[in-house]
Amino acid sequence: MLIFDWQNILYTLKVISNSIIFALLNFYFSRMRFAVIILLLFLSISVVSQRYTISGYIKDKQTGEELIGANLIVDGTGYGATTNTYGFYTLTLPEGTYNIRFTYIGYKDLEKSLKLNKNISINAELESSAFLTDEVVIIGQQNRHVEDSRMSIIRIPVEEIKTLPAFMGEVDVLKTIQLLPGVQGAGEGESGFYVRGGGPDQNLVLLDEAVVYNANHLFGFFSVFNADAINDIEIYTGGMPAEYGGRISSVLNITMNNGNMREFKAQGGIGTIASRITAEGPIKKDTSSFLISARRTYIDLLIKPFTKKDSPFRGSGYYFYDLNAKFNYKFSDKDRIFLSGYYGKDIFNFKAGSGAFKMSIPWGNGMGSLRWNRLINSRFFLNTTLVLSDYRFQTDVQMGEDDSDDAFRFIQSSGIRDYYIKQDYTWFPSPQHTIKFGWNYIYHIFTPNSLEASIGATEYDFTQGIDQYAHEAAVYIGDDYKINDIITVYGGLRASMFNQVGPFTRYVKDEYRLVTVDTIVYENNESVALYNSLEPRASIKVSTGKKSSVKASFMQNKQYIHLASMSASTLPTDLWVPSSDVVKPQQGRQYAVGYFRNFMNNHFESSVEVYYKDMFNLIEYVDGAVPGDDVNDNSDNYFTFGDGNSYGIEFFLRKTTGNLTGWIGYTLAKTTRFFDEVNNGEPFPAKYDRRHDLSFTATYSITEKLTASMVFVYATGNTTTLPASRYMIDGLLVDEYSERNSYRMEPYHRLDLSITYLRRKTQKWESSWNFSIYNVYNRKNPFFIYFEDEGKVQDGDFVSRAKQVSLIPFMPSVTWNFKF
Repeated sequence: MLIFDWQNILYTLKVISNSIIFALLNFYFSRMRFAVIILLLFLSISVVSQRYTISGYIKDKQTGEELIGANLIVDGTGYGATTNTYGFYTLTLPEGTYNIRFTYIGYKDLEKSLKLNKNISINAELESSAFLTDEVVIIGQQNRHVEDSRMSIIRIPVEEIKTLPAFMGEVDVLKTIQLLPGVQGAGEGESGFYVRGGGPDQNLVLLDEAVVYNANHLFGFFSVFNADAINDIEIYTGGMPAEYGGRISSVLNITMNNGNMREFKAQGGIGTIASRITAEGPIKKDTSSFLISARRTYIDLLIKPFTKKDSPFRGSGYYFYDLNAKFNYKFSDKDRIFLSGYYGKDIFNFKAGSGAFKMSIPWGNGMGSLRWNRLINSRFFLNTTLVLSDYRFQTDVQMGEDDSDDAFRFIQSSGIRDYYIKQDYTWFPSPQHTIKFGWNYIYHIFTPNSLEASIGATEYDFTQGIDQYAHEAAVYIGDDYKINDIITVYGGLRASMFNQVGPFTRYVKDEYRLVTVDTIVYENNESVALYNSLEPRASIKVSTGKKSSVKASFMQNKQYIHLASMSASTLPTDLWVPSSDVVKPQQGRQYAVGYFRNFMNNHFESSVEVYYKDMFNLIEYVDGAVPGDDVNDNSDNYFTFGDGNSYGIEFFLRKTTGNLTGWIGYTLAKTTRFFDEVNNGEPFPAKYDRRHDLSFTATYSITEKLTASMVFVYATGNTTTLPASRYMIDGLLVDEYSERNSYRMEPYHRLDLSITYLRRKTQKWESSWNFSIYNVYNRKNPFFIYFEDEGKVQDGDFVSRAKQVSLIPFMPSVTWNFKF
C-alpha cells in the first residue's frame, strides 16, 4: 500500500512538473525575446555604464595543467565564473575597481585587485595545498552545489577515488560512480552500470569526447579507465543539458590529463595482478606537452612457469591491457589543439591438450579524438572535434591440426564503428547568460553478427555484406540564465535526425519468425528508415537562503542505437544495432525535483532528489531466441518491444574537506517493464530493479603519512526467473517457469577496507604502499542460481536442489605506487 500511495504521489508530481516545465519554457523564451530587444536598445545608447570582460585560464602552478571547474569570485558583488572543460573562464562587469579571487578545492586562493576599464586577460596559476584551512576556498567551491542551476550532476576528484579501497588494488572509476545515489552496478562478474532504471546502453560514456562502447575489462571486474591518466570525472543522472544526446539515461564525461607543461614526470604502480606506468612532460615548455599511460595484467605470465607441460590447460590464459596517449600544442593564446587516443583489449585463450582444440576470444575498444580550441574573443569560445570510435568482439575457434585437410575453424564477430564530427560554441553575452549551441554528425557502421568458417583450405563466408550503415545528426542550443540572485533557469532544445541507409537486405519473416517469406533489397545510400525528434530540456533553481535551494528539471531524449542482450547479464557478446524499419528509437522523459543544502560552514553538502522516468520502445530478445538465429537474417527479427518506467527518491550527504571525507548515498526506487510478448503481457520488474541501494565511503587522514579508507555497500538482491515447478513427461524432466523476474536473490552487501602508507616524499620522489581487503567478512554474494539433481524418479529418491554460485570471497591485495 505504501508503494501504491507513493506511485500516485509521483504520478501527480509528474503531471504538475510537466505543466510547470512547459510554462517555464514559454516564460523563458518569451523573456529571451524581450531580452534581445532590450539588448539592442542597450547597445544603441551611450556608454554611461560601459562593461568590460575579464577572461583567461586557471592552471596548476606546478604542472601548467588547466583546472576544470575552478572558480573566479568577485568580492562583494555576487558575480563569479567557473572554468569549462578546457580551464577557460570569462566574466563581463561594469567599469570599476574590483577584488577578485581564484579558488579551487585542494589549492590556495589567489587574490588580485584590478581596475577594470578595458577588456583584460588574466591567466591564474594556483598552488596546491595539502590541507584546506581557508574558509573562502570552501565557500567558493561548495556553494556551486547549491547555486548551480543544474541538478542530478556529481563531480568526483580523481585523487579522492584513488584513496578508496579497490578490488585487487586497481583503482576503478566505474566502481566508484556505482557508489553514488541513482547509479548501480549489475553485480560482480557483470559489466555495465544502470542509472535511474535505465539499461547499460542508455548511458553516454565519453573519454575526451570520444564514445566508449564497452567500458569494462574482465566482465565488469575492472574499468577501462586508468586513473593515472584522468583529470576530471562528472556524471549526469538527470537534467542532461542540450549539448548531450543520443542516450536517454545519463552522461559520464571523463577528461584525460593534458600532460605536464613544465617538467617531466612519471608515476605508476605494481599490484597483485597488474602494473601501470604513466609518463608526461613538456615537448616545448608552456607550449606543448605529451602524456602516455599503459597498464597490463600479468596473471597469465605468472602462472605459465608453474603450468606443467602435460597440463590440459597449458597455453590457456587471460589478460587485458590498455594504452592512453595525449598530445597538445598551443599555437597562440587563442588557438590550441589536442590529440587523444585510447586502445584497450581483453584476450582469453584456451588450448586443450595437444592443441587439437583452440579458442581465442579478444574484444576491446579503440578511439581517437582531435580537437581544436579557438578563442574567438574574450566572450566567445569554439571547440571543433573529430572522433573515431571502434568496438569489436570476436570468437575464433579451431579444431584439428593447423596443416591438416580436415582442420575446422570458425570466426564469429560483431562490433560498431563511428566517424564523428562536431562543433560546440560557448557565448557569454553577460554575467547572467551562458549560451551554448552547436551541431554534430555521426556515421555509424554496425556489424551485428558475422560468421566465417573454413575446412582445410576452403573458406566460407555466411554473412557477407551484413554490415549496417546509418547517419545521425543533431543541432542544439541552450541558455543558462540568472534572472536574479534567487532564480536561475536553464532552457535548451536539441533537434536530432537518424537515417539507416543501404546496402541492406530486409528478411521478412512469417508471424512465427520461422520462415523467410520475402526479402527487400536496399541499394547504396537508399533510405531504410528515417527518424527525427525535438528534445526539450529545462531546469530551474530557486534559492531559499545563502546555503540552500530548490531545483526542478525536465529532459526528453531520443536514442537511436540499441544494445541487444540474450543473457540475464550484460556481456561483451551483446550486439549494438541501429534503429530500423522494425526497431523504433528509444525515448526517455524524466522529471526531477530536489532540495539542496550546505551546512556546518559549508563542510557538508546534502541533497534529496525525487525523480520519475518514462521509457518507450525498449527492446528484448523474444523468448526462445538463441545465438545464431540471425545468421543470414536480421537481428531485429528476433526482438520484441515494450516500455518501462522508474521512480525513486535519492538521499546524498557528502563531506569534501578536512581530515575526514566521504559520502553516504541511499536510493529507494522501483523499475518496471511492460512488454506485450513477455510475461503474458503483465508488468514485471527489470532485471536490475532494486528497492534499496545504500553506499557509505569514508577516508581519514590519520597522519601526513597514513590514510585509511572504507567502503560499505548494501543492495536489494537482483531479480531472476526460476522454475516454479518441475515434472516428468515421457521420462524427461520439464521445467515450468515462474513469471519473468519474479524471484529475488539474497541481498548484496560488502565491506572493503584499505590503508595507504606514504613511505617517502621529496620534491623529486614519492612512494607509497596500499593494502586493501575486498569483502572483509567474506560475504557470499549471489552471482546466479542453478539446480542440481540427485537420485532417480523411478527409485523414489529424486531430489532437486537450488544451488547458489558466488564469485569473490575475502580478497586481500597490495600495491606499490610511485611518482618521480
